[in-house]
Amino acid sequence: MTEQAVDPDSVRLSRDAAVEGRFLGRTRELKELRADIERTGLDTLSGRKAPRARVLLIAGRPGSGRTALAEELVRQVADRYPDGVLRARLTESDGTRVPVERAARELLDALEVPAPAGAPEDDLTGALRTALADRRTLLLLDDAADAEQVDALLPDNPDCLAVTVSSGPLTGIADVRPCTLGGLDTKSAVELLSRAAGSVRITVDPRAAEGLAELCEGEAAALVLAGGWLAARPKAAVADLAKQLHAETGQSTVAGRVLQLVHASLPASAARMLRLLSLAPAGLVDPHTASALAGCPVDAARTALDGFAAHGLLHAVASPLPQYEVPGCLHPLLRALAETHERPAELQLARARMLERTVRLLQSCRAITETDSPLAREKLLGMPRSVRFPSPRAAADWLRLSRPALLAAARLAVADGELDTLARRLMSQLVRAMVAHVGTRAAASDLYTVHGLVLDVAERRRLPRERAAALLNLGDLDARTGRTADALVRYRAALDAGRAARDPYAIGRAMESVGGAHLELGDYDRAADWFGRALAERLARDERADAARLYGRIGAAHTYAGRYGEALRNWRAAVAGHRKNGDVAARARALSELARVQEYAGRLEESLGTCREAVEWARRAEDTRLQAALHLRLADSFERLGDPASAALHRGTAERMLGEEALEGDPEPEQGANACEIRSTSAED
Repeated sequence: MTEQAVDPDSVRLSRDAAVEGRFLGRTRELKELRADIERTGLDTLSGRKAPRARVLLIAGRPGSGRTALAEELVRQVADRYPDGVLRARLTESDGTRVPVERAARELLDALEVPAPAGAPEDDLTGALRTALADRRTLLLLDDAADAEQVDALLPDNPDCLAVTVSSGPLTGIADVRPCTLGGLDTKSAVELLSRAAGSVRITVDPRAAEGLAELCEGEAAALVLAGGWLAARPKAAVADLAKQLHAETGQSTVAGRVLQLVHASLPASAARMLRLLSLAPAGLVDPHTASALAGCPVDAARTALDGFAAHGLLHAVASPLPQYEVPGCLHPLLRALAETHERPAELQLARARMLERTVRLLQSCRAITETDSPLAREKLLGMPRSVRFPSPRAAADWLRLSRPALLAAARLAVADGELDTLARRLMSQLVRAMVAHVGTRAAASDLYTVHGLVLDVAERRRLPRERAAALLNLGDLDARTGRTADALVRYRAALDAGRAARDPYAIGRAMESVGGAHLELGDYDRAADWFGRALAERLARDERADAARLYGRIGAAHTYAGRYGEALRNWRAAVAGHRKNGDVAARARALSELARVQEYAGRLEESLGTCREAVEWARRAEDTRLQAALHLRLADSFERLGDPASAALHRGTAERMLGEEALEGDPEPEQGANACEIRSTSAED
């Protein structure tokens, strides 16, 4: 895993240079596309400036080189758009249509524009249009599935340009400038063969090379595969390949016929691995994925993937990690080969091995952050060396760079509508790893996606326990992003699901969450009522720590409502509960709140005594910030009592404590992992 130290910026620059050097032909198409850009600016009917970005369409079959042409056009005109180039892939390699909300969120992330987790499609596309309203930006929308996808992402800004790649016309978008691709011209096709196979055989027999290019119909993907076949056989003549290709039948496309030849010529183990790559989530492959699918060592998988990429069977992804992508034009062909050569049980086993490897990598990724846990260190050392990360930074980089594949794996794990043990473990470990490395707030949008997948399956399969857990997690994310009313709806639904499942944990948790939502909405009476119901559940199960905490929440609701007598009674119960449980830190915080309510109630002398007691327990808990806050409160109280000397003493003590803590450095922010946990009856590790 030492490859993770590579500088991502250098990888990106080298990839751009390689793309520029690879491009061949399409001179006429590029000239026409650039001319279309020059003609932008006027609405063809009204003669006024168009209200939206102009759309240039590059249409062609997968494998025709349409994306390469779009990238070359973008490279040539990018300097006209000072606010940069935005890229979005609208169809995954396996043919899955990318939802508009996901594409919009990724574009907003690229613009570093925050968007709340769980925001609906209209809000996200509206935020995208707002962000692009005063920018001069070039959008490359690759492999669009339909006009609706493109239309939703178009900025209302005529200074922007959208270059769109699609298989056919985008009916419904006004004034689209289409450029339909056929095959490469003969000269460019032969040159592409020469680059892939080497120039000697092409130069020796130019007519055979031209004949092979004609058999490949000038299709870029077929030519690259043909060149790779020749490169792997230095003694084979170009005419030999042309003869075999001419005799090949059984495939409707030329790329399929060439792939059939390539597949048949591979060693059995390599051919099997190639077929099984069609199971990779979203067509994204790394050595671990290939190793698990094929059941071979990681090093052997890495070597095989490099060989596939060298011969045009995979695209190398610009990344510090060894990552590859199955070309979209080859994915259905490889899937057909897998279904022909592998039994369904073998495909299911390969998929299970791949998801199990992903779970173990996520476990390792999370465990390396738990440096203070002897149990976590023991588990980490017990894992195979191949799935261990050398450092927390390497694990975080892997998680960040593998994010698209991991989310695709989560979608794959529940695609069949089941939520079996393996799928549960994958979801749980993905959530835990994200929270451990980036925190609940930063990972909120991805967590929303994961919990949404669980909810979808739970509702389809009528699994009330899983439905309750997913609704609670989604409600927590709604609450954190300010959508308290939406959170309240989810919490009430979670309560119903928990009751249907007879799950006391879900019932109590949902009741408390409903109370918290009412508290946030300012309905303090209902908040106190729901906290009381949750308290009754905790007391019935003798859950003393949670009961003590809930006494505090009831006290807070009464405090906000101005019912200080009820508030004091509940805060005293909270202090007593924490004392019995031996929770020093919680006792200190509860005493602090009790002193605050006593002050509100006009019991200043009692408040001073309680505050001093709280300071002592905060000292025992080593909570410096709480001690400082309490000293400041004491200072304010002494000032109101006409004792400026004591007030100055406590204020100076607070400032000294805060200054010393600043020198030592702030502690890590609380991640809130418990709020986004996926509950499961099976072991998680």
